[in-house]
Amino acid sequence: MRHVLILRALGLGDFLTGVPAYRGLRSSYRDAVLILAAPGYLEPLIPLTGAIDRLLPTSGLGRLGLVDPAPDVAVNLHGRGPQSIDELLRDGPGKLITHRHPRRPQVAGIDWQEDLHEVQRWCRLLELAGISADPRDLRLAPPYLPAPVSGAIVIHPGAAAPARRWPAERFGAAASLLRDAGLPIVVTGTSAEKVAADTAIRSADLAASSNLCGELDLAELAALIASARLVISGDTGVAHLASAYGTPSVILFGPTPPSRWGPPPDGPHTALWHGSTGDPHSDQPDAGLLEIEVEDVVREAQARLQARRRPHWSTAGAPVM
Repeated sequence: MRHVLILRALGLGDFLTGVPAYRGLRSSYRDAVLILAAPGYLEPLIPLTGAIDRLLPTSGLGRLGLVDPAPDVAVNLHGRGPQSIDELLRDGPGKLITHRHPRRPQVAGIDWQEDLHEVQRWCRLLELAGISADPRDLRLAPPYLPAPVSGAIVIHPGAAAPARRWPAERFGAAASLLRDAGLPIVVTGTSAEKVAADTAIRSADLAASSNLCGELDLAELAALIASARLVISGDTGVAHLASAYGTPSVILFGPTPPSRWGPPPDGPHTALWHGSTGDPHSDQPDAGLLEIEVEDVVREAQARLQARRRPHWSTAGAPVM
């Protein structure tokens, strides 16, 4: 039996933008064992892809170790740097699918194209290796457990990089103005994002029970997003979960444009962006992101809630009448 090793030892959003590529590989290597090297906390989502057989917990480059048996095919969905190429070559794969890098001239691959959407980037890599992948194939299977709160407006104020964090008090102000929708409002985040969640809760004058920050595992979070009426967040993993379940969303972008990481344009999603790019590694919120006002978010959120009353979006990727 052949083994295909896929390297994507990154976060939730990165994992979800790789779903079309995983499925392309599944279709091409139907009888192989597909192994994804990625962080262990993603385990609950692995069966929902319908593509990956096994997760190899890997927290970053240099931590993969030797894979037994050596893969017949290794696929670099991690990046273009020499480190990720070296990581996969260490296992002596029969074939390596990767972008080329000038510091590894002996390794064949395609040229990196900077201005591609992240989903399209990995589908293009496979297409040029003779493997068909559909960038629209983003949907996850339904979660296998009930939502902790059903039909909620989900506010997610956190993001891994400070440059992508819209002020938490603005998230709270938006939540306060959406009370008239008559829907439960909950705030999510990791335990490390407790300060942001607490700030949003106070700003919105929400009950303490609305604060789900640090309370949900990834399976519960997926169930919450799948059942939600609306998600409001920055450019982070929760935004990609909304795309994966066709949940209406309002996503705030800056410093990276939605053309690189945004939701599918034909889905029930609104990407707010002020047209400027900045340093994604800055320790301060991006100036363009700060140009987005609370009123902008509330207006688009209300429009998405109103649209939801018309034919809604299914988890199969088509309108349900």
